[in-house]
Formats: sequence, C-alpha cells, structure tokens
Amino acid sequence: MLDYKFIKDNLDAVKKNIADRNMNADADIVVKLYDQRAELVTKKQALQEKRNANAQGMKQKLDDAKRAELVEEGRKIKEEIAAVDKELAEIEPALDEAARKIPNMASPKAPIGKLDTENLEVKKVGTPRKFEFKPKDHVELMEALDLIDFERGTKVSGQKFYYLKNDAVFLEQALIQYALNTLRKHGFTPFITPDVAREEVLKGIGFNPRGNESNVYSIEEEGTCLVATAEITLGGYHSNEILDKSKLPLYYCGLSHCFRREAGAAGQFSKGLYRVHQFDKVEMFVYCVPEQSDEIHEKLRLIEEEIFEGLGIPFHVVDTCTGDLGAPAYRKWDLEAWMPGRNGGEYGEVTSTSNCTDYQARRLNVRFKDDDGKNKYVHMLNGTAIAVGRAMLAIIENYQNEDGSITIPEVLVPLCGFDKIVKK
Repeated sequence: MLDYKFIKDNLDAVKKNIADRNMNADADIVVKLYDQRAELVTKKQALQEKRNANAQGMKQKLDDAKRAELVEEGRKIKEEIAAVDKELAEIEPALDEAARKIPNMASPKAPIGKLDTENLEVKKVGTPRKFEFKPKDHVELMEALDLIDFERGTKVSGQKFYYLKNDAVFLEQALIQYALNTLRKHGFTPFITPDVAREEVLKGIGFNPRGNESNVYSIEEEGTCLVATAEITLGGYHSNEILDKSKLPLYYCGLSHCFRREAGAAGQFSKGLYRVHQFDKVEMFVYCVPEQSDEIHEKLRLIEEEIFEGLGIPFHVVDTCTGDLGAPAYRKWDLEAWMPGRNGGEYGEVTSTSNCTDYQARRLNVRFKDDDGKNKYVHMLNGTAIAVGRAMLAIIENYQNEDGSITIPEVLVPLCGFDKIVKK
C-alpha cells in the first residue's frame, strides 16, 4: 500500500492516479481517517503523560484527601485512555481497509489509458508464419492427437478443468525444465512453493481473498486460499523480515500449480488452454533496494523474451497502460505471443512482468537496513517465466503441420525425447 502521509501530502496526484487507472478508491477518506488517528494518538500521548505525572504524585507523602483526589484523577485518566483506545481500535482497521484500495502510483512512463487496447507496443520479435493451409486452433489439434480431454475434466472437476494426456504431458514437463534451466543460468534460486497461502499474504501481495470479484479459491474456515501464482508464496517468504542489504538483490523462481476462479471470464479469447482454472507456472520474483528496481525490471522482461525467442514463437512486447496495470504495479510489460488459431491469427498474452516498488513490501513488512542505519522497505518485482498452458497453446498452433502433427521446438527436443507429436 501507499504510505498514509504520502497520500495526504500528494492527494491531488493520488486522485489523478486512481482516475488514470480507472479504479474506484476514496483517497479523501484515507486522509480524513489518518488525521483522526493522528489526533487520537496525540490525545493519548498527552493522557499518558498526565497518568505518569499522577503516578509520580502518588509516590509523595500525601494526606488522605490529596491521595483520594489523585486516585480519582487517575481513575478518570484511565477511563479517558480506554475511550481513546476504543476509538483507535475502530479507526485503524477502517484506515487500513481504505488505504489498501488505493493503487500504487503508476510510472510516469506508463501509457495513460483505460483498456488493454491502449497498451503501447514497444518491440516486435519474429514474423508470424504464413501457412500453406488453413491453421487450426490448439483445441482441435490437441483433441485430434488425444493430448487433452476437456469433456472428462468437466465431468470430474467442472468447467475449465482438463486432463492433459500422452505426449502433451512430456511437453509440459519439458517447458518447465526449459524455463528452470534458463533461470538457473541467470542465477535464480529455484523453489517448488506451497499451493496454499494465508489470506493476509494474499492481501499483502494485492489479491482479494473473498467476495464476488475475488479471483482465488478460498478454503472455508481455514483462513487460507489456493494460490493463483507463486508470486504470492515467494512474496510472502520474507514477510515481517529485515533483509541483509549486502545480499540484495535476491533472485527467486518458483514452480507451482496456479488456481484461478476467472470470474466473469468467457468468450472466444478464453477458449481452451488460454483461460483455465488450474495450470502450472514458473514465476520469477526479486527483492531489491529501491534504486535497483527499474534496471531489474528490464532484466526480467529480457529473460521472458529470451525464453520465447528460444522457442521460436513470434511475439511483441507492450507497455501496459494505466487502466490495465493492476493495483500493485508501478509499471508492467506484457509479452504477447502470436496465436494463429486465435480469431484468425492474433497476439495473446503469455507473460507479464511488474515492478511493484515498495507497494507489496509495505503491506508485507519486508525491509532492509540501509547504510544510514534506518530500516527501509525493499522493492519487489515479479515476472512470468512460463505459464505452461499458454506457452503450449502457442507452440501447438505455431508448429502445426498440414497432416495435423506438431513439430517440437528444437530447444525442447532433448527434454521431450521426441521431435514431433503424431497421431497414434
């Protein structure tokens, strides 16, 4: 979240940022509650001083009348402090809740816009393949090759679940290994993370654990949720810790299952593997000092580009507009791969990388001791190395052959153990 004092001191800029992001949040109520809390804290401090003076007076030699007077005064002070504490107990959670709705400040370099159609293309890599036949979408190809079973996935688990089968199982594992090998080369520490996280960790990262707009599955009566990304578990890894500055930046990557309700998501662009309730993903996560985060953000994007260039998938990079950033992100780049079966051929998002500055760190209380001896909040960044379902989708559609077979990208052949998927 943003610092309360920052919101108060930069109220107009914060309001403009909320409007630019096309979000609903009340900065005025945050300032009002912040001022009320400050007044109560000041009042409490004054009462505590009176209480201390009263206690010192009780230590003196006093006649009975004076002692009784001080006892009565002490009783009244105690009641006043209790009343202030009660007001603070009501105001502080209200202030916290209101402040959590305020999005991070967007980078001045982020394009201003409300919809993803206003994202700015900054780079294009590769040329979409010109097919000598009409390309099929990945669902038709995979079902014909017996690689996936949506029908039984729906029967057993519900809509948007599926069984991955036969050579697609090895293709998925190869994509995961390929991503992990790439990140190992770049010095990342690998994790296999838990698939469950506490609600307070999700709130810290910026996910809403409950309500109609929540995109995560809550576990009833446990105060926990299934994770939507390893960003949650890697971000919570150092919560309430003070990190050693000399060891920063920390480069982590996590393999996890990801579970998303995808509330309201439907339509042709959500077809097949593009938008599902469960998938595997390798996520990058970095803790760093503030002055490093812009440079590291670019590094994460270049790693994502390296991964998809290696796969031979055409893609472009977009600088995400303010309305499509999401609350925690200061700046975000999306990598969108060419998908021949998507509406006759279109780009679709396969990775993103966000610099969240200290927005998540402030919520999760992750700090470092700076050279001046003061504890300061780290900057936290995340980025997708491989979201397996969408990467597989892009491979199958781009590498399809006229006979319905799928050629395996060269970098994956040693990991798959075969160079083509053919009908059995």
